[in-house]
Amino acid sequence: MSTTHHSPFTTHHYAIIVAGGTGSRMQSALPKQFIELCGEPILMHTIRAFFESGAAPKIILALNSHYHELWAELCQQHSFTIPHTVIAGGETRFHSVKNALDVINEGDAVIAVHDAVRPLTSAEIIKESFRCAAQNGTAVTAVKSRDSVRQLNGNTSACLDRERIYLVQTPQTFRGDVLKAAYRQPYNELFTDDASVLEKNGTAVTLIEGSYSNIKITFPDDILIAETLLHKKATG
Repeated sequence: MSTTHHSPFTTHHYAIIVAGGTGSRMQSALPKQFIELCGEPILMHTIRAFFESGAAPKIILALNSHYHELWAELCQQHSFTIPHTVIAGGETRFHSVKNALDVINEGDAVIAVHDAVRPLTSAEIIKESFRCAAQNGTAVTAVKSRDSVRQLNGNTSACLDRERIYLVQTPQTFRGDVLKAAYRQPYNELFTDDASVLEKNGTAVTLIEGSYSNIKITFPDDILIAETLLHKKATG
């Protein structure tokens, strides 16, 4: 059962916000997307980033059905009225995205998939991801590794060229036909993100430049970092 807040947009840009996380690594009973960041649940900041990006996507929130009522209460409590559609998330990220794709019918859609707990994504990255995906079929946000990287091989390890190592972020944005074709595959436990699903289906992905500020909130310390970055952004 989906709850729809009617959107004024007539474009064929979509943003699927995947909110399947739990509070385990945050040492919290509350799933991390609901933890407050500067007075609002993280998820609200994430949805607002897409709403205010200028890309005008229709926003689909894939959320565990056990939390639909809590989300509705939080929206009322915080007077959160940004248009979005809430659907049932799946057992894994793969299944959540697949459920969201089932409600997108436009043949010329361009679809961004984004982590609910990446609230600091910039408008520039969002717009560029839609532009690049429309042109190339794919656009996967990533940043170059700042650290030296080693790969384990049995009891030994080898240094990798960090100039060629990229850390993947979201949004990961695709033409709808490309994304839907990839998600017709059976689930594979090696799928860690949308790019891995497309590559398994034989599609090469295009990388676009992300930001080191586009952090994924996973651990308690990440909240402090995100609040600092949000205050910095608010004060220019």
